[in-house]
Amino acid sequence: MKYHLLIFNSNNSMRPFFCSVIFLLMSVCVNAQENSPFTTGFEETIPSKIFGQERKVWIHIPNSNGGNKIKDRGHYPVIYLLDGSENFNTVVSITEHMTESSLCPPMIVVGILQSNRVSELTTGTDEELPGVVGSGEKFMSFIEKELIPYIDATYPTTTYKTFIGHSLGGLTVINTFLHQPNLFNSYVSLEGSFWWDNQKIVKEAKAILPTQNYKGKTLFIAIANRMERGVDTLSVQKDTSNSTELIRTNLEFIKDLSKNKKNLLRFKYKYYEDDNHPSVRLIGEYDALRFIFDFYKLKIYESELKDPNFKLDSILVAHYKKVSDQLGYVVSPGESQVNNLGYQMLGTKQFAKAETLFKLNIANNPNSGNCYDSLGDLYVETGNKTKAIENFRKALTLKEIPETKDKLEKLLNEKEK
Repeated sequence: MKYHLLIFNSNNSMRPFFCSVIFLLMSVCVNAQENSPFTTGFEETIPSKIFGQERKVWIHIPNSNGGNKIKDRGHYPVIYLLDGSENFNTVVSITEHMTESSLCPPMIVVGILQSNRVSELTTGTDEELPGVVGSGEKFMSFIEKELIPYIDATYPTTTYKTFIGHSLGGLTVINTFLHQPNLFNSYVSLEGSFWWDNQKIVKEAKAILPTQNYKGKTLFIAIANRMERGVDTLSVQKDTSNSTELIRTNLEFIKDLSKNKKNLLRFKYKYYEDDNHPSVRLIGEYDALRFIFDFYKLKIYESELKDPNFKLDSILVAHYKKVSDQLGYVVSPGESQVNNLGYQMLGTKQFAKAETLFKLNIANNPNSGNCYDSLGDLYVETGNKTKAIENFRKALTLKEIPETKDKLEKLLNEKEK
């Protein structure tokens, strides 16, 4: 299988740097075996009538779905990621880590590759780059009318979508947040270039923010430290030089957001004193996703696990009802999560709790042989061989599990004696 990697380097956070940006584009073909553990995703080419050309995206399907398009294993929220070639691997790693830690649902990541980055991530013009005319409206039209419908039709998606961008990508995210707030559920701007076009986005925000209803929407903004020694986020606001325009415009936008609490926006910003424009991407992406999905983690204390009156199954159902309300679609407790809790209860001889958990897992995953196998283990432990045999047999009708087959044969042999 061939993977085409596009590598480029850009630094456009502030005007003095912007004019000296050098774009280095390379195409590297790497031969890799299928199912390589080092493969984070694949490249796909999408025809675009809006652009009159083919567009490339990088796609990651959650490991829990086997990394492929199969739709009957589950459906997933989608992260749409600008500057995909620079940000794809970090966001994929973050989402998989958070999923494994039960901090967020498994997610599809779509890394969008820009063919003309400066033009596609801006609108209008800027006096420092008089030859550049922004085509951001056309680019967002492609995302809305061609890319999102294609991803939804081709991959196992849900309705929940997140939009992430850094630098000029952050500018695009905020443009979309202000002018098309219903296109995504959550928005992440990392060091957004709000200085573009004489700070047009900041001026527009002052008029738009008081009038919008952002109920159900989430926004995270990250800003980094590019200031001189001795300057802080308060004193920098008095400066007027181009070198501080990026942080000043972000701070002004954040101030306007904070004034408009009646618009029901769920919002957080973070200033990273020890990070600069490039380095803030990784930590900002992680903190943003932690904030967006802070409702997802289920906290159960050890004392509660030991309490015989603590209704684990009821807590799980109630928690994921809240998660479902936040995400806008039905989310059930994860099979592995419930299974692990069930075996914890089995190990401490809390058989009634274990049984309710294993049965809850079967109700949510009726086609999982592993769920029936687990319930069979419970009945072996409690001495109910008839029900154990029944569940092991059911498990084997759904999936050929060698361990289950061995356990079933052992029980049948014992019954014959």
